[in-house]
Amino acid sequence: MHIPPYHKKPSFQRFLVGMFIGAVIAYFVFVYMHGSMYGQLLEENRDLKSEVTELNNQNEALLEDNEDLDEQSKEPIKVEAIEITIINEEDLPDRLIIHDLEELMKEEIEHIIGQDLSIISESDGLLTATLENKVFTVDDFEFQFTVEKLYLTPTVKISVEANMAD
Repeated sequence: MHIPPYHKKPSFQRFLVGMFIGAVIAYFVFVYMHGSMYGQLLEENRDLKSEVTELNNQNEALLEDNEDLDEQSKEPIKVEAIEITIINEEDLPDRLIIHDLEELMKEEIEHIIGQDLSIISESDGLLTATLENKVFTVDDFEFQFTVEKLYLTPTVKISVEANMAD
């Protein structure tokens, strides 16, 4: 039995080269699709982790307050949650850094959850200074924040502007 020498025919050589180039292109398309999908999943994962952390902190603070509620007949308004908004998100180098920065700021002031709103409103300058005077580091980038707006309601809403630290 004799195998014909297809490797010498130009049409067969073009076919093999076409298969090779097609395989290389398919590989790069696969790597691109996998990378973009992984990036989206990573961002969604960080969103969910930050939400779980925030809900756990809120739950712990509210459980502690619920125990104290039996002892006190008239409960003053308490801080229940913290919302932080970065005004200039588009100036930051990466979307994933935004979530990390918000989490770092929430960790810095999470002690106000469960506190009386009247006490927090008296020391709103201290709360502002706490965020503005700290340098937050994420992925070798250092950021400082300027508090633009501060709303003291049961959900404390803070709007900040991010600046790269020197």
